[in-house]
Amino acid sequence: MSGQPPGHSPGPTGPPPPGWGGPGPQQGQHPPQQSPYQGPPPGYLHLTVQGSAMTSNMVPPVVLIDGRQVPSGYGSFTFPLPPGQHHLSIYCQWLRRYGQAEMPLNMVPGQQVPVFYRGPLHQFTTGSIGHEPQKAKGKGCMFGALGFAVLVILVIVIAALLA
Repeated sequence: MSGQPPGHSPGPTGPPPPGWGGPGPQQGQHPPQQSPYQGPPPGYLHLTVQGSAMTSNMVPPVVLIDGRQVPSGYGSFTFPLPPGQHHLSIYCQWLRRYGQAEMPLNMVPGQQVPVFYRGPLHQFTTGSIGHEPQKAKGKGCMFGALGFAVLVILVIVIAALLA
């Protein structure tokens, strides 16, 4: 045991894209005063992963920026990004990959881009991503399965009482 929580990645994977910044953000911190790379001032991606381990998934979603995994979890994170085109990809993993959501980003110097991700309530649909808070997908399927289970239990109880 390494003492790390489930789903914890030891660090970014893959080579960094040109002009990529430092090790990543700290939860709840404001953008750094100085840019971690040489060149024009960065833009800032403000990512909010909605939900928690109790309301979504015990294992937090995986966040990739330009194909590179970055530190993440539930809550808000700020990532400095060099100006230009970037690709944000997020997914959940529990026995299989699900909740996939992607978004292209065009960062300009000094720009602050809010992005919200919400994983689904079950493993058979995609996640939701956008510039405003997102609603969870899969409520109908979840409530339908729960209602069916309650109906089966009621039928069993009524049958036992009548017997």
